[in-house]
Amino acid sequence: MNKDIKSFSLQELTAEIEALGEKTFRAKQLYEWMHVKLVRNYDEMTNIPKSLKAKLEENFTYTALEEVTVQTSKLDGTKKFLFKLNDGNMVESVLMRYHHGNSVCISSQVGCRMGCKFCASTLGGLARNLTASEMLDQIYAISHSINERVSNVVVMRTGEPLDNYDSLVRFIRLLTDEHGLNISQRNITVSTCGLVENMRRLADEKLQITLALSLHGATQEKRRALMPIAERYPIDEVVEACRYYFEQTGRRITFEYSLVGGVNDSREDAEELCELVGGLNCHVNLIPVNPIAERDFVQSGRKAVLAFKERIERKGIAVTVRREMGRDIDGACGQLRRRYEKGGEGISG
Repeated sequence: MNKDIKSFSLQELTAEIEALGEKTFRAKQLYEWMHVKLVRNYDEMTNIPKSLKAKLEENFTYTALEEVTVQTSKLDGTKKFLFKLNDGNMVESVLMRYHHGNSVCISSQVGCRMGCKFCASTLGGLARNLTASEMLDQIYAISHSINERVSNVVVMRTGEPLDNYDSLVRFIRLLTDEHGLNISQRNITVSTCGLVENMRRLADEKLQITLALSLHGATQEKRRALMPIAERYPIDEVVEACRYYFEQTGRRITFEYSLVGGVNDSREDAEELCELVGGLNCHVNLIPVNPIAERDFVQSGRKAVLAFKERIERKGIAVTVRREMGRDIDGACGQLRRRYEKGGEGISG
């Protein structure tokens, strides 16, 4: 099986180029074509000799995702992309435009095995992990498509990023490399449903990224009802891992809390949440849940959302309600991919 050239660091690529009998400066040229100029194939690399291109074709896989379809929101310009991988699998990515720049939310796996009850991504289970280059190329393909720079990246689409730990960390290091796109680590957010061992591993990497914990319930019983992974990782251990992450990195933790009408949006839920995270350097992000056909969950009403937010604010905890982007296109993680795999009904550009 050919090696994945886009997943190499510059140092690794230099060693590979030397092993081919080529001069080392070619590695810098190649790296720039892939990670700065974002070209889609070897043919676009105008200063690379044909003889080297032939060697590269023979020895390496070049990841360039195929854009299958794009949905554009008429409300706010949000774009949802469906990409095809080399093996025919599909992944989703989302471009959100803000005043402070373009933000892209990417997938880390094809499908997911975490089983969260309100998420469409997990309905078909996990197909496979993505490589670092497949994660990167979601950003590169979108930048290439819109001809604009991406300044913020969120790893929060399909998949559990910390279930694909090695590829995730390699992806972050490549994305933030000064020889590549050089996106600031502080502009990267990684979401997890709470894989405690890997949360602690990530803390020990001493990266300056934001860690976002998908919490969704403030007690072990409530969280377990929504997230099967809570059976393996009790809520106290998960919050303790968040505290460890802050201690090691100095980075404020984000708690993602999907509000499900009549399930976790009561006054008591708000009080329990404050008790759980009070004293932590954190920010609570309230998310009105996206309804999906396969579940009977409904969004909390606007009045309930605002009341929940106010109760948390009164305790001095930073809290926001996530702005709903692209509400008129398939909103929930995994919906566009599932529609396409069912035969494409309802998909339009």
